[in-house]
Order: sequence, then C-alpha cells, then structure tokens
Amino acid sequence: MLQAEKERLVPFKCDQPAVPTVQQDDETVRITRWDFAPGAATGWHTHGWPYFVVLLTDAVMKIEMADGAVTETRLTAGQSYRRPAGIEHDVMNGSDRPMAFVEIEIKRPEALS
Repeated sequence: MLQAEKERLVPFKCDQPAVPTVQQDDETVRITRWDFAPGAATGWHTHGWPYFVVLLTDAVMKIEMADGAVTETRLTAGQSYRRPAGIEHDVMNGSDRPMAFVEIEIKRPEALS
C-alpha cells in the first residue's frame, strides 16, 4: 500500500468522531443530526442518496475528497446546501467551537409529493 493510501485511511487524523443522531429513517428519507466537537470528523463515507445539509451553528467545515483535495468553508447557522449521491468524502469541524448540522437524505424523491 502506498503511503498516500495509508494516510487517506485516517480521516484528518482526528482524535474523536462526530456524533450522529438519527431523527427519522423510513422508506422515503433519513434525517440525521450531526454534532462535532472541535476537530471531530465523520470518517470516510459515501451517501447512497442525494442530500441536503442545514447548519444549526456557525461552522468552519473542512471536507476531504477521495482525490485528497481539502476545502475549508465558513458557514453560518441557518445556511444550507445540497449534494448528489455517490461522492466519497470526510467532514471535519475546523473551528475551535462545537458545530452541528442536520442532514436530510432523500431516498425516494417521488414519495415526497
């Protein structure tokens, strides 16, 4: 295994995981609240469905992509964004304060009408 591949297996070299709390999970949607201490990360994952994220706190969100690219974005409480399914990534709290958001994965968009 190459050194770059070994390093990628350790998400951001964090010392604690983010804490997911599933609020709803049915055949149509999965709604999860994520709480991050400073420096906490989700770990590598890929969403099987398109999803939306709504920030509950101000945040500095670091996102590492499978190709090694890392972005850092400042977001404010109430901001939201959406992403398509199938993108491998890791998310880390890059600030010195706790951060939280709600993630809404859409399993069956046709069932929302």
